[in-house]
Amino acid sequence: MRSILIMAMFTTSLAYGAMGEYEEVRELNLPTRGIDTLSIDAGAGSLDVVGVSGLSEISVTATIQVDTSDDEKAQKKIESDMVLTLDKSSDTAILKAYFDEGMFGWGDSPAIQLEVRMPEGMHLRIDDGSGSIEVTNVRGDVVLDDGSGSITMNDVGGTVEIEDGSGSITVRGVGGDISINDGSGSIKVRGVAGSVTLDDGSGGIDVSDVEQDLIIVDDGSGSLDFSNIGGHVETDS
Repeated sequence: MRSILIMAMFTTSLAYGAMGEYEEVRELNLPTRGIDTLSIDAGAGSLDVVGVSGLSEISVTATIQVDTSDDEKAQKKIESDMVLTLDKSSDTAILKAYFDEGMFGWGDSPAIQLEVRMPEGMHLRIDDGSGSIEVTNVRGDVVLDDGSGSITMNDVGGTVEIEDGSGSITVRGVGGDISINDGSGSIKVRGVAGSVTLDDGSGGIDVSDVEQDLIIVDDGSGSLDFSNIGGHVETDS
C-alpha cells in the first residue's frame, strides 16, 4: 500500500530557560483518523507519554534547550541541525525529535524535552537516545529501545518489550506479557497479567504480583527478589 505522508501543524513560542540556556517551545498536533500506532524517534531529552481516553489527535509539546546565552547562535543551531516533525505514514504516526549533530557534536549537546498526549488505545513504539522516559495509561502494546536514562511505565494494557542500555526500570500494571533486556540498572515490576521475562546485566531485580510465569534468562549481578508468582519460576542459577 502506498504510504500517505501528512505533516502536522505546529506553533512556536519562546521561553526563558536557566541562566546561560536558550529555550524555545513548539507544539505539534496530528489528527488520528486511520492511525493505530505512534512511533517516536527521540534523541537527548526527557520523554513523557500519556494515553488519554477519547482523544482524537496526537499532541506534542517540545521544549528545545540549547546551552548558550546567544539567542542568534541557538536559533541557527536549531535551524541547521534540529529534526522535529510529526507525520502520518499509512497507519502510523511518526514523531521525530532530535539534533543531527554528525560525528563530533556541538559542545554540551542540545536537548528536546517532549510531552506527548495520544489516544489510549494506540500502540506505541519508542527509539530513544538518552533522558528519562515515562509512559502512562497506554492500552496498546509498547516497544521501547532506550540508550540511557530511567524508565517508568504505569498501566499498559498490552504487551511490553524493553531493550535498555542503562538506567533504572520501573513497571506497574501490564495487561499482557513483559520482556526486558537490560544492560545495567535496577528493575522493579509489579502487577503483570501475563508472564515476565528478564535478561539483566547488572542491578537488583524485584518482581511481584505476576499472574503467569517469571523467567530470568540471565541475572548478571545484583539482588533477586520475587513474590506472588502465579506460574512457574525459572532462574539462571
